[in-house]
Amino acid sequence: MAKGAGGGSHARARVRGMSTEHVLPAAGLGGLAFVAALVLQFAVRRYVAWIYWTAIVMVSVFGTMAADVLHVGLGVPYALSAPLFLIALAAVFALWYASERTLSIHTVRTRRREGFYRAAVLATFALGTAAGDLTASMGLGYLGSAVLFAVAIAVPALAHRGGALGAVTAFWAAYVITRPLGASLADWMADPTARGGLGWGLGPVTLSWTVAIVAFVAFRALSRRDSGAAV
Repeated sequence: MAKGAGGGSHARARVRGMSTEHVLPAAGLGGLAFVAALVLQFAVRRYVAWIYWTAIVMVSVFGTMAADVLHVGLGVPYALSAPLFLIALAAVFALWYASERTLSIHTVRTRRREGFYRAAVLATFALGTAAGDLTASMGLGYLGSAVLFAVAIAVPALAHRGGALGAVTAFWAAYVITRPLGASLADWMADPTARGGLGWGLGPVTLSWTVAIVAFVAFRALSRRDSGAAV
């Protein structure tokens, strides 16, 4: 069952600043963890909080790393990779809708639909990473990019409230924007003050967001607010 996704901001620490020869091995390890998390998630027949959210985090992390590896490891500019990831996301949505006649996350209760959902999340995080770094490199910087995406994420919300956009379309439009918004904020927090950031450093920012994610998952598990739903 789909409950939304989060995480991925801490993947920046494992890619940014790495030499080219270290990027691909790191991506390989991330890929193995990604596959292991998905195998475990698809193996269970009921909702288990730590398994579900581990899969969510690893999908988001691997999607983030995919965009960074394409840029850092293979030299593909974000101006090219962002449209490619957008095409990939559109293809996932097209296949999902052609097969299931819906893109609503509230209907993700079968293995096939969950597969489409995970693929969409993966493409979303790759696209969001590329788009966020693209806007930052165009002169906006990370804070300017965060402001841009904060405004952008309000558009589908307001359109839905005004009746101009359906719930499913509004959800996915906002969902795509959450990645560059979150990444821009995290990078702004980590970057040195000389570059316009807060200067907190990648380590502390990574640790703080990781603790926040773990605390959120623990709260959901202990409160049983989303237990008892089959995948």
